[in-house]
Amino acid sequence: MLFSFDDIMEYVEENDVKFIRLVFFDIFGSMKNISIISTELPKALEYGVTFDASEINGFMNIGESDLLLKPDPSTAEILPWRPQQDRVLRIFCDICYPDGRTFEGDSRNILKRSVDCLKELGYSCDIGSECKFYLFELDEYGNPTNKPHDNGTYYDVAPVDKGENIRREICLTLEEMGIQPESSYHQAGPGQHEIVFKYGAPVEAADHLMTFKNLVKTIAHMNGLFASFMPKPLQRQNGNGIFVNLSLYDMDGNSVIDYNNETGRQFMAGILNHIKEITLFLNPLTNSYSRFGEFEAPKFITWSPQNRQQLMRIPKNLAGDCRLELRSPDGGANPYLVFALMIYAGIDGIKNKMILGEPVNVTYKEDIEGLECLPQNLETAVNYAKDSDFLKNVLPENILSTYIENKKIEYDKYVKARVKEQYERDLYFGSI
Repeated sequence: MLFSFDDIMEYVEENDVKFIRLVFFDIFGSMKNISIISTELPKALEYGVTFDASEINGFMNIGESDLLLKPDPSTAEILPWRPQQDRVLRIFCDICYPDGRTFEGDSRNILKRSVDCLKELGYSCDIGSECKFYLFELDEYGNPTNKPHDNGTYYDVAPVDKGENIRREICLTLEEMGIQPESSYHQAGPGQHEIVFKYGAPVEAADHLMTFKNLVKTIAHMNGLFASFMPKPLQRQNGNGIFVNLSLYDMDGNSVIDYNNETGRQFMAGILNHIKEITLFLNPLTNSYSRFGEFEAPKFITWSPQNRQQLMRIPKNLAGDCRLELRSPDGGANPYLVFALMIYAGIDGIKNKMILGEPVNVTYKEDIEGLECLPQNLETAVNYAKDSDFLKNVLPENILSTYIENKKIEYDKYVKARVKEQYERDLYFGSI
């Protein structure tokens, strides 16, 4: 990792870097970038790079459009799949106003603020994510089809598992970019895969997840395939969830997430109590809600030490430490906002000494009186978010209102669509 001006300039010279890809994200988690020549990097590091933010959905209006990208040297990594001469260096950027103020719509900074709030309370956390994706074949024109790359199932091996070599290539490329893969395997759906990589501090974890998604799509394309993180690309098959694992520590480094620890229980209770309000950001697509209540995806707002059909699971590692595993987020979400809202909800649980209910061990097929359900469609999630005092306290007003308004329009178009599956495919399949 590079931390200083001199470090990064020396790295650029020694590694024959010609192009610098400055990467940032809109509020919905879509990756954007501006490329500059390496000779422009010193000026970019000192002053930032101006861009027209009026062209980015949810950022600025045309009358006040300029924002600055400020490169974060600690995120600099060579893109291994680009040419080895005149190489490409990728750097994540923070977003600022021309006068240097942080832009409130920068979701990366929203996550940083949540981490600072957690630190002020006397705690820190690490986050890891388990991210599923499908591989689909392309047609003769290079467009993605509905045909999965193979017909494999959970933990199958080659030749039934045709994605083995692609997963290997992804893992090796992750290592080249400083991300440590832990395991990879064929998931339950045909052509569905999962690669688990090492946890990290929240901002680093979100950066790594975004790197991972971009890398998977790139490696798939290089192998004549299409990778999709769409929550439910095949209606009668497993969905693509992102299981978010969070470990909480006090200032002495002691693990706090444990259903026998009062602070840990309060943190967990905060997330469960606010889950309806934040679901819009964890599950932001109309297609997200097709996944709930099927193939081990959660339906009820419940927790359990082990049961994989509950919203929150509290497994232990080999050392005996616990972590919480939130199983509702999906591949359409912006991880910077997902992680931030989980942290803020947990903080609220600690501050207000929220009480964690008893563990539940039910299946999504059961109809249990008294159990609350997750929102069952995007409209319901929008309404919970719109009425949430919690969200108004932790998210900038214009970001919250813009996000809600965009998702209301999205749902209205979905309702009017004659063939809803085709509408979702046209809107999400190629971009998620």
